[in-house]
Amino acid sequence: MVSSRKLTIAIIAGEASGDILGAGLIRSLRNRYPNARFVGIGGDEMNAEGFHSLVPMERLSVMGLVEVLGRIRELFSIRARLLDYFFTTPPDVVIGIDSPDFTLAIERRCREAGIPSVHYVSPSVWAWRQKRIFKIAKSVDLMLTLFPFEARFYEEHQVPVAFVGHPLADRIPMEPDTGSARESLGLEPDKPVLAVLPGSRGGEVERLGTLFLEASRWLQARRPDIQLVIPCVNRDRERQVQALVESLDVKLSVTLVRGRSREVMAASDVVLLASGTATLEAMLLKKPMVVGYRLSNFSYKLLSRLVKVPWVALPNLLAQKPLVPELLQDDATPESLGAAVLERLENEQERAALKRAFSELHQSLKQNADERAAKAVSELLERHG
Repeated sequence: MVSSRKLTIAIIAGEASGDILGAGLIRSLRNRYPNARFVGIGGDEMNAEGFHSLVPMERLSVMGLVEVLGRIRELFSIRARLLDYFFTTPPDVVIGIDSPDFTLAIERRCREAGIPSVHYVSPSVWAWRQKRIFKIAKSVDLMLTLFPFEARFYEEHQVPVAFVGHPLADRIPMEPDTGSARESLGLEPDKPVLAVLPGSRGGEVERLGTLFLEASRWLQARRPDIQLVIPCVNRDRERQVQALVESLDVKLSVTLVRGRSREVMAASDVVLLASGTATLEAMLLKKPMVVGYRLSNFSYKLLSRLVKVPWVALPNLLAQKPLVPELLQDDATPESLGAAVLERLENEQERAALKRAFSELHQSLKQNADERAAKAVSELLERHG
């Protein structure tokens, strides 16, 4: 249904993934409200859709505690500036996309001022620090979740919620083209491929890089035909990984690729990776995977007490059963990781069963997320007149 209402829709996105979600949401909302004006904080993707960003999005893209502390005054200043703008010229709705430490406080203040508020992408409140749900309940009129298990958690706590699906499930085809990906990357078509993803941040690569490389060496000693490929998010990570490869006692045959992580996973037979969104991409690409992760002993003991879910990998959380192996902390050794990869490389029956399970999960997330999110926001707007 198309409305002629001249709405002002405020959106706040703090990082690249939120910028992509925001752009898709703007496109779908504009189909409903052609006269709407979109304002707040966004990046290039949102700006290309006619969005007006009051502050460059990169000013919010801060990673790590030290970096946040160094920019805390600026972040508070940006928050105050946004609130002053919203209170002076109230929008019809405020939508915060991810970045909960920044956006939820704005959503709460706006809601208290009578402006409907929406949060898009649930914090991991279902996994740890569950008491945050009470703060969220006071901050939002509507939560939009990417995963169904998140929506169930909010329903249990009587927080208005809509499961919209995951945009990646809409964009990644149900049948990946492994052959084309191998050809594009210059890999031999008939030899097995292991994609190795130790993370995108320097700290992760430092903590997991050597472990994953030693697991790859263990595997290559038993399967000399295997092709090892490591995608590196940028030049700095590429140099970091190259230095780790050169530091190994025994030479390792490996191909480094800058960017193109999804293409590398599409080309693979098995993926060895850290936990995180990459496990979702590997699942959507129907690739068997082995998840390995290590933290400092202090951090691991602390998180082990706080985390309330039995798994860390998204495929396991979505299926509510251990579809993929998770080798964490002391269990993550070169031998255990290499053996788990080898088992998935050679067990064709398990690979076929896993592909069926991943296809079902893919279908459950393939919900036309942009459109469903816009529909939920539209219904909230109509209720508020």
